[in-house]
Amino acid sequence: MSKLLWQPSEERIQNSNMYQFLQYVNERHGQSFRTYEELYQWSVTEIPTFWATFWDYSHILCSRSYDQVVDDVKKLPGARWFEGAQLNFAENLLRYRDDRIALSFKGEGQATRHITYAELYDRVARLAKSLRDMGIQPGDRIAGFVPNMIETVIAMLATTSLGAVWSSCSPDFGIKGVLDRFGQIEPRVLFTADGYYYNGKTFDSLGRIAEILKELPSIEKVVVMPYTDPHPDPGRVRNGVLLEDFMAKESGLEIQFQQVPANHPLYIMYSSGTTGVPKCIVHGVVGTLIQHLKELGLHTDLKRDDTIFYFTTCGWMMWNWLVSSLALGARALLYDGSPFYPDPGSLWQMAQDEKITIFGTSAKYLAALEKAGVKPRETYDLTPLKAILSTGSPLSIESFQYVYRDIKEDLCLSSISGGTDIISCFALGNPMGPVYAGELQCRGLGMKVEAWDEDGRPVIGQKGELVCTAAAPSMPIYFWNDPDGQKYRDAYFSVYPGVWHHGDFIEITERGGVIIYGRSDATLNPGGVRIGTAEIYRQVETIPEVLDSLVVGQDWDNDVRVILFVKLREGHELTDELVQRIKKAIRENTTPRHVPAKIIAVADIPYTISGKKVELAVRKVIHNQEVKNKDALANPESLDYFKDIPELQS
Repeated sequence: MSKLLWQPSEERIQNSNMYQFLQYVNERHGQSFRTYEELYQWSVTEIPTFWATFWDYSHILCSRSYDQVVDDVKKLPGARWFEGAQLNFAENLLRYRDDRIALSFKGEGQATRHITYAELYDRVARLAKSLRDMGIQPGDRIAGFVPNMIETVIAMLATTSLGAVWSSCSPDFGIKGVLDRFGQIEPRVLFTADGYYYNGKTFDSLGRIAEILKELPSIEKVVVMPYTDPHPDPGRVRNGVLLEDFMAKESGLEIQFQQVPANHPLYIMYSSGTTGVPKCIVHGVVGTLIQHLKELGLHTDLKRDDTIFYFTTCGWMMWNWLVSSLALGARALLYDGSPFYPDPGSLWQMAQDEKITIFGTSAKYLAALEKAGVKPRETYDLTPLKAILSTGSPLSIESFQYVYRDIKEDLCLSSISGGTDIISCFALGNPMGPVYAGELQCRGLGMKVEAWDEDGRPVIGQKGELVCTAAAPSMPIYFWNDPDGQKYRDAYFSVYPGVWHHGDFIEITERGGVIIYGRSDATLNPGGVRIGTAEIYRQVETIPEVLDSLVVGQDWDNDVRVILFVKLREGHELTDELVQRIKKAIRENTTPRHVPAKIIAVADIPYTISGKKVELAVRKVIHNQEVKNKDALANPESLDYFKDIPELQS
C-alpha cells in the first residue's frame, strides 16, 4: 500500500479552483458532489455536459459560440469538437492588458527580465502587423528555432493572432533534426535567436541556420532575436532581419485577432523521432485552449497571483502548456540554460528570488538533485511554493519522499503524465486530494482513461495498457501530410480499433490514483511476464554508486532476458560486490523475474532532447538493428557504447 505523504487542509481545499468548480457544477446541474472522484465520474459519464460547463466556467472568448459540444464522443479518431465556434487562441491568452507582470525571463547566469501584460500586448500587436503586412495568412506555418525567452512567446502569439500555425524546436537540435521537422511543414517565416547559453558556454545559432536554409526553400524571412550578442549580424543568413527592424514602429496598435473555426490548426508538434522521421502532430485551437485552461486552472490550481515555472525547452509540449498560463493572468517564468549551472541549486535560488509558487520539472531532474545531495529546504526560502509538478518519466517513490523530506513538507506534489500526442495530460494533480508515494493523484476531468488487461478488459489494482475509451478535445486534429489519416490511425488505434492506445503500462488504484510502470513498448517480457522498466529503475536509483541506468530486454534462447546498463559515479567500478548488491535490492523489493541476467557498466545513457531515456534505440543497437534518427537524441554518441558488447554474446 502506498504511503500517504501529504493531505491538503480543509481551508486549502475550499480555496482551490477545483473546489469552486465542483460547487459550480453542483449548483448548475443539481448535484451534491463532495469529492473529486464523484466529480471525475460525472465528467466521463456526461462528457459533452462537462465540457460545456467548463467552457462557460472558464469564460472562453469567442466571436461566435458553438452549435454542439461534440458530434460523437465514441468517434475515435475524428470526433469534431465545438463546431460552429469562431475564436482566436492568442486573444484568449491576451485577455489581460494591465501592468501586472506577464512573463519573466532568466537566461543562464543573467539578471531576470520582465514584461507586463500591457507591454506584451503592445509588442505582439507590432509583430502581428509586420507579419500581416508581409502577407501571412491563416494556416501558414511559422517556425521557431529558439531559446525559451520572452521574444519566443511574442512570436508565437503574433503568429496565432493571425490564425497562422506555430511550430518550434530548441536550438540544441542538429541540422538534420531541424530539417526532419520543419522540412515537412514548409514554414514561410523562421524566428531564431543569434545563439544560446548552456552550462557556461555560448553557442552560435546563425551558422546552423545558414546551413538549414539551404534545404528549406519555403523560408521567406528569418527574424533574428538578439540574445548572446546585443548586435548580431542578420546578414549571416538568407533574408535575415533583426526583430526590432522587422516589427512595426507604431505603438498603441490594436490586434486584429483573426477568428478561426474551433478545429483550425494551432500548433504542430513532433514525435521524438527515435524510430524514424518524426510524425508531425497537428493540434487544434479549441482543444488545446480548453484543455490547458482545465489543467492549469483546476488541476494545477493556478491563480492570478501565482508565479508558475516549468523547466522546459521550446521543443517540448510543456512549453506550450506553460505559456497558456497567460490566459489565467498568472506570471509565467521562463528559464533557458542548464538547470545545474553554476551549481545544482541554481533553480532553487531562482525559486527563492522570484517567489515561485508552482515549480515544474522532470523526474530525471529530481532524481539527479537527490543524487547530488542537494537539500533546498536547508538553503533557500521556499515559503511561497505551493506545488511541484513532475513529468517526462515516472517519478519514483524515493523521489516523492525526497521532495517532502528535502524540499518542502507542505506542498502538492503532482506527478503528471500525458504527452505531445495530446499536448496535455491523461493523469495529473488534484489540489483537493492527498498525495501518495509513487502515485499520480488522479485521472484528468473529462478524460475517460482506463487500464486494460491482455484480454482488453478494464482492471483496477492491476497492471494494464493505458487507453482512453472516449474522445477528448485535445486529441490531434490530424497528422501533417497524412491525407487519408492512416499514420494517425496507426499511431494510436491499431491495437484497439476505436480506442486510443497510448503506449504506457499503468495501474489505476482503488482510490483513483495512477501508477505508471513505463512505456509498454519498452516493457520487458521474461518468461512471458510483463515487467515495467520503472520498477527496476526505482531500485537501482537507491544504489549510491549508480548515477543513471537503462534497462532493456534482449532476445535470448527463445525468450527475453533482462539487461541492465549502469552509469557509475566517478571513481567507482562495477565490482562483483556491487553487482550482487544491485541484484539483491531488485530481488528483495520486486520479484526474482525483475533481476537482470546481466549488469553492464557504460560511459553514458542516451536521452532524447526533451529528457527521456531511449530504451528502444538501445534495444535496436544490441540486436544489431539500425537506429534511423539519431538527431532526436541529446547525446547520440552514447549509442556507440552499446555496440558489440562481449558480455551480451553469452
